[in-house]
Formats: sequence, structure tokens, C-alpha cells
Amino acid sequence: MKLPRKKVIRKLVKQCLKEDVGSGDVTARLTPKKSVIDGKIITREDGILSGVAWVNQVFKQVSKQHKTKIDIEWSAADGDSVMANQTLCRFEGLARPVLTGERTALNIMQTLSGTATITQQYVDLISHTKAKLLDTRKTLPTLREAQKYAVLCGGGLNHRMGLYDGIIIKENHLRSGKSLEDIVKEANASMPKGALVELEVENLAELERGLAAGARRIMLDDFSLEDMRAAVALTGDRADLEASGGVNLSTIKAIAETGVDYISCGSITKHVKALDLSMLFDYR
Repeated sequence: MKLPRKKVIRKLVKQCLKEDVGSGDVTARLTPKKSVIDGKIITREDGILSGVAWVNQVFKQVSKQHKTKIDIEWSAADGDSVMANQTLCRFEGLARPVLTGERTALNIMQTLSGTATITQQYVDLISHTKAKLLDTRKTLPTLREAQKYAVLCGGGLNHRMGLYDGIIIKENHLRSGKSLEDIVKEANASMPKGALVELEVENLAELERGLAAGARRIMLDDFSLEDMRAAVALTGDRADLEASGGVNLSTIKAIAETGVDYISCGSITKHVKALDLSMLFDYR
């Protein structure tokens, strides 16, 4: 699993702290200036951990503001399966910066861990097939790279990161006036070898046209299971097929068993349920 660039993590944490702390933590000021906390983060439920680097960065930034240091020791890593009441890390530092960073650290980690956890549930349901689970661009605002990293922690794969690193030709693009054949040809010619160029189709007739036009990956949008099986038989090894639409925990197993290569699912990032985490303190 490759972490996002350090500057991406640093920028997100800075933005989240600014949102929460604003002009200053007026409640943390009420604690004695030299009070020290021994603390830990625990999980209240089973799940997959994700977000260690973001928590580290939160405490780095708040401790820097207070000209001090918060020492953190992790007993679990991103991608680990964790169990209810398990201690994820222990830390020591001045109370004021710890209290200031508490909610931001938990907010980020519980969201990313929730994303990783639901991703693994989907992945486990299709592990007996060749199909691979893909995320989408349906991520929470400002959390694109973080959530896509969490998907990797859960065993899924990343689709394109944004509109800049891959082409997906959808219905609204095809309505522009160009023919399907011309737009596929132009797309293939415009991207370097190995870059994502994908065509979305809505029926078997469009699939046949896409294959004839040279589409290398084709998205089957809201196909029935019967039509997916027909699409797999029709396509053979001429292109990779991706199923999309109507994908949930109840349907993904049957979709994977049609023989498609990929299944994309927006729910793993847009409908994410946060993993229940807590930060516990002892003053000394």
C-alpha cells in the first residue's frame, strides 16, 4: 500500500485542524499548562485499521504549535484486522496539544478505517472469483487520496484518481455529437500506453460497437446478470469488462460470478460508516 505524498497528508491535517481549532482551543487552556497525559487509542469494534500517518501528523502539528513533542507508539498498522477493545497505540505528551488534536485525529482515522473495513467486506465476498473491487470518484470532499489509500488497506483497487489520469467515456460525452467509434479512437490516441481508457455502454449492441472500435476496457452500466454473462461470452479476451451500478453487499457475489474482470462500487467511500474509536487519557 503506497501512502499519499507527505504534503498531501500534511495539507489535509492542516485544513482539518484549522476547521476545528480556529483561533485557538479555549477549553484546553483551562488545563494546567504543564499537565502531562498518558493516553491510548482503542477500537470499540472489529475492523480494518487505516490512517496511522494522519494521526501522527495531527499530533506533530499540534505539538509544534506548543513547542513540545508527543511520543506515539503503535501496536497496529494500516491494513491490520483489529478487534473490539484492542489498543491501537499509546502516547505521551502535554495535555493541551493532545486535547486539541484529539477529535481531528479520531475523525480522520475512524473515517479511513471505516472505508477500509467495508472494502474488505466486499472483497471477501468475491474472493472466490477473478473479479477485483474498484473504488470510484464518489469520495468525501477533500478526502480523495486518503480514502483511496484506505480502499487499498481493505484489499480493494483504485480506479482513476481524478479526471486527469484516465478517460471514461460516458453517455453524456457520447451525446456531444461525435460517434462512439470516433471518440474511442481519439481517446486511445490521446493517452499513453497503459493509461486507463474506458467506454461505458448500456446494452449489448453498444458493447459490440465498442469492441469493434477498439475499446480496451468497457464498463457495463446497470446490466442485468443475464446480460453480464452474455457480455463476458461476447467479449472473450478482446477487452476487460467492468460491472457498475446496483452494487451492494447483497448483489456483488452474483455479479462477480458472471465472469467480469472488475466491479466498481461508490458505496465503499460515499456511504462509509466510521469505525468506532476512542481516545482514553490518564493525567499525571
